[in-house]
Amino acid sequence: MTNRIDFNDENSNTSANPSFDSVLQARLSRRTVLRGSVGTMGTVVFGGLGSLSATACGGGDVLLGFDAVAKSQADVVSVPAGYTASVLYALGDPLTATTPAYKNDGTDTDFENRAGDHHDGMEWFGLGTHGKPSANATARGLIAMNHEATTDEKLSSFFLHANGGTSTLPRPAVEVDKETAIHGVSVVEVKARHGKWSTVPDSAFNFRLTALSENILINGPARGNALLKTKYSPDGTKTRGTLNNCGTGKTPWGTFLTGEENWAGYFTRSATDDAARGDKSVAALRRYGRNQGAVSRHGWESGGSDDKYARWNNSKLGTSVDGSDDYRNEMNSMGYIVELDAYDKNKAARKRSALGRFAHESAAFGTPVAGQPLAVYMGDDSRGEYIYKFVSAANWAVADANPADRITTGDKYLDNGKLYVAKFNSDGKGAWVELSIGNSAIAGYAGYTFADQADVLVNARLAADAVGATKMDRPEWCSTNIANGEVYFTLTNNSNRRLEPSSSSQMAPDSANPRVYTDLKGTTEQKGNPNGHILRLKEDSVGNAASSFTWDVYVFGAESSAAPGTVNLSSLTDEQDFSSPDGLVFSPSTGIMWIQTDDGAYTDVTNCMMLAALPGQVGDGAKKTLNYTKADGSALGVDTFVGKAPGADKLKRFLVGAKDCEITGLCETPDGKAMFINIQHPGEGTKMADIADPTKYTSQWPSNAGYGAGKRPRSATIVITKDDGGRIGT
Repeated sequence: MTNRIDFNDENSNTSANPSFDSVLQARLSRRTVLRGSVGTMGTVVFGGLGSLSATACGGGDVLLGFDAVAKSQADVVSVPAGYTASVLYALGDPLTATTPAYKNDGTDTDFENRAGDHHDGMEWFGLGTHGKPSANATARGLIAMNHEATTDEKLSSFFLHANGGTSTLPRPAVEVDKETAIHGVSVVEVKARHGKWSTVPDSAFNFRLTALSENILINGPARGNALLKTKYSPDGTKTRGTLNNCGTGKTPWGTFLTGEENWAGYFTRSATDDAARGDKSVAALRRYGRNQGAVSRHGWESGGSDDKYARWNNSKLGTSVDGSDDYRNEMNSMGYIVELDAYDKNKAARKRSALGRFAHESAAFGTPVAGQPLAVYMGDDSRGEYIYKFVSAANWAVADANPADRITTGDKYLDNGKLYVAKFNSDGKGAWVELSIGNSAIAGYAGYTFADQADVLVNARLAADAVGATKMDRPEWCSTNIANGEVYFTLTNNSNRRLEPSSSSQMAPDSANPRVYTDLKGTTEQKGNPNGHILRLKEDSVGNAASSFTWDVYVFGAESSAAPGTVNLSSLTDEQDFSSPDGLVFSPSTGIMWIQTDDGAYTDVTNCMMLAALPGQVGDGAKKTLNYTKADGSALGVDTFVGKAPGADKLKRFLVGAKDCEITGLCETPDGKAMFINIQHPGEGTKMADIADPTKYTSQWPSNAGYGAGKRPRSATIVITKDDGGRIGT
């Protein structure tokens, strides 16, 4: 089997930034590695805005009252007794009345009018009985959903093509056209009829944005900047498509935000492009993971002479000074938070450049307060990358919660403001550092010469390098605790943490990323921080506009049997243990925090999963020192801050997915009685050579659950309901 290239494992931060503040609490002495326990488990309550105990918000339901789901490697989706999970919306499902049913044999076409692949983040937008937006609708609504990527072994998305497709260059145009169409975003109407949910294929609300959609505007400080000029948009004001859409967000004014994540791998550069360019763009391209000679994930640039294929070649090929005759700047049009109006497909989507350009995951708003700025929290999902915050220039006006024009309301709050990057200190405090051309560390940065503020935002990674931001263990999703406004971040894993780094891409343990250990998967050693953790922060008294914060680690992912002093720091049990947290959403109805995994470290024991949590608050635990022995026999002690260990009634496994899948995306009806979850890329471990033999597929879900034609696995949305009609998680 040809080894797959993992384009989600991009690692381009070789800056000299410390992996934590230079005042790391490292003490050298001759000590042995700590083997003691982290303490006893106890009750966790919410603080700040009061406590949320085992009783749900707004009702008498007992939270987490279900029996934990056991770990499993079966090719099914398991939920607790008393709950039902039904498949709702899968790859290829029609979005128009005239689109044929999906045959799932590789012969289907017209993917611009079908559900895309690799269902990811999503948000609920209610519809009233008369088809108007409704914040309270529970039986009819729109789901806006990301379609991140597609399953491939080498070049071809082989489940889409009859014979598996082509794994050599050039790629046939008919294959490329399918693959570009299954990326992007879909909006689909759903309805509940007699307690059963279904999509509405003939709904006028349904629509798609793909990797080639024409209606995408560049907004904010980068609009019209020289860095955005291309053959398609000589004035730098628009681009085609949105790509590798992962996490999401929902604005206080009712629009959908989608984050463009690992987009760099879709572009190719010639082996001689550095010399052809001969300017600072070479440094920027390297920092964003595209060295000269880089090959593209799918070879879409080889589909033909049409401009829609040429745009995937990021090389300097033209003779113009500004790049208006080629696509040397095309990568600069990807990597943003994109805003669209799910209710109105005729409104152009906007890429919000003020929020910075990097491998975006979700976008979580801090609690809106009238008369104060809004804050948007974001993570850059790559090893050693950073956590960011955007603060709007405009103060929040309550009237904007129901505006006449939703998308232009976004112009007001998301096109002007300040972008900050986080520095975590070893005393449990932290600071937000503004990324501004007025910052002397940025203006005088030796690694890259910034021309203006637009340059700072387009190359936010380089600006964050310049100010010494803290390198983190792959910041993924973030979400705001509705009980107290604290913000949680999943740090999914980091294979480059080392006790003694030996290269510029490796980083030592630090307070916010304190673990370095070896985890065995069978006989294979997995080094670094294979299981990840969830960090949370509390802004200082100023709130959204605060320049400082307090932080701790809510929970560390680990096997329950792992060493308690260095790995299982949160005392997880068999009913709670997990690895590689990714998706993260607080339920507005119950206040439960839902944790979803995208894991490869623990899959010898269990498929990916979703857990329900009732977290406490920053500071509810204690400082802990992790002691390591270095090669020379000396000891390194790393202080960290660990939240109170979650007891059995505060963290519990709720769902285990099908074989080879990721669990991702979550939204629910306002009453909390229907929850939508995505099962992404089941069967992704299947070999392309086995496409003709379904018995060799590593998964046949959801067809083995009775959904749809054929046996090829499909990413799909499920809807979970409680058999007694109650709220999910109670």
